[in-house]
Amino acid sequence: MNAERRKKISELIDIANDLQSKTEELKSEIETLRDEEQEYYDNIPESLQGGEKGDKAQEAVSSLETAISELENFDFSSIADSLESAKE
Repeated sequence: MNAERRKKISELIDIANDLQSKTEELKSEIETLRDEEQEYYDNIPESLQGGEKGDKAQEAVSSLETAISELENFDFSSIADSLESAKE
């Protein structure tokens, strides 16, 4: 591999590292929203938890948990490792 392509791969690794950092920030923000929505659900009267408001809150919590799970499954370090291997 020539120097120009190695340089480009190094730039891509930097981008992957930046994306990992941004993904961690995103995950943290989503976790905060999930926790706030769960707290909202927990604080509404039990008689309303089974109603529309409670159902929507639980759906939101579930969707936020799915988003968190998807972010956890994305492996930027594997991408960076593969790019490092390509440079050799």
